[in-house]
Amino acid sequence: MSLTEKDIEKLEKKGYRFAGSKRHAAAKVCHWTKKSILDQGVCYKEKFYGIESHRCLQMSPSIPFCHHKCLFCWRDISITETQWKEDFDEPGEIIDGCIEGQRNLLCGFFGNSQANPGKLRESRDPTNAAISLAGEPMLYPLIDDLLAEFKKRDFTTFLVSNGIIPSRLEKLEIEPTQLYLSLDAPNKKIYNLLCKPQVEKGWEKLNQSLELIPNFNCRTVVRMTCVKGYNMLNPQEYADIIKKSNPDFVEIKAYMYVGSSRKRLSMDNMPLFQEIRDFAEEVAELSSLEVLDEVKESRVVLLS
Repeated sequence: MSLTEKDIEKLEKKGYRFAGSKRHAAAKVCHWTKKSILDQGVCYKEKFYGIESHRCLQMSPSIPFCHHKCLFCWRDISITETQWKEDFDEPGEIIDGCIEGQRNLLCGFFGNSQANPGKLRESRDPTNAAISLAGEPMLYPLIDDLLAEFKKRDFTTFLVSNGIIPSRLEKLEIEPTQLYLSLDAPNKKIYNLLCKPQVEKGWEKLNQSLELIPNFNCRTVVRMTCVKGYNMLNPQEYADIIKKSNPDFVEIKAYMYVGSSRKRLSMDNMPLFQEIRDFAEEVAELSSLEVLDEVKESRVVLLS
C-alpha cells in the first residue's frame, strides 16, 4: 500500500474519508458544498456550468498517485508516487464508499439551525462527481469503468487531468461531462520550475494531450492556475497553446494560499482578483476569445 496508516490518519484529520479496502480512493467535502448548505454562496462551477454545489461529490480514485509535485498544490505532495504498482478497488465500491463518507461528514449539519433543510436532504444524494480531490485520476486503471458507473447512476462528471498520459486520454471510451486539462505554464522552463514533473518529457506529453482536445465530444476546459511571481507572464505563449488546443472554455484562476502549499509559497504569490482579471483579458485578446464570466470571491475568470 502506498499510503501508510500514519498518512491515512493525517489525511482523515484534514477531512478525507477513504473508500474501498485498498484505501487509494477518498472523498472530502468541498468548502463550497458546506457554504451552499448554509446558503452562504456557491462554487463558481455552479455559476459557470450549472452544477449544484450542495450535491457535488469531491473525490479521487488515486489519492497517492500523481506525476507532478506542483509548488502551488494544496495537497501533501510528499506521499505521491508516479506509477500504480498495486491492486485496486472496483468503481462501484469506490463510489459507494465516497458517498457514504460524504454523508458521514455532513451529518453534523443536521443539528445546525442555519442549514437549508432542502439542500441538506439533497446533499445526501450527490449528482455531480468532481474527480479532482488529489492525485491524477487517469492513473486509476479502471477510469473508464468509473466514469461508466457514475453515468449509470445519473451523475455528471468533471474529470481534472494533468495531461501526462496522452495515450490513456486518447483511448478513453467513456467521456466525462466535462474534461479539464491543467495548463500551468506558458513554456517548458516555467513548467519544470513550477510543476516539478516526476516523469520525463512532461511538457511534451501535456502538449500532446492538449492537442487531443478537439477530438472530444464532451465539454472541454483548459484550466490555468496563476501563481504571482512564477507563471503570470508570456501571455502570447499561453494564447498560442490555447488556439492550438481550441477548448470550449478557459478558466484563469488565482493560486490560493491554503493547505500544504503554504510550506512552499507565500501569501505574496496569491494574485488579487484585479490582477487575474487584467491577465485574463490579455490572454483573451491574444487568443481571440472573450471574457464570458467571472467570480470575484474565487478569483476566477472564464473565457470562451
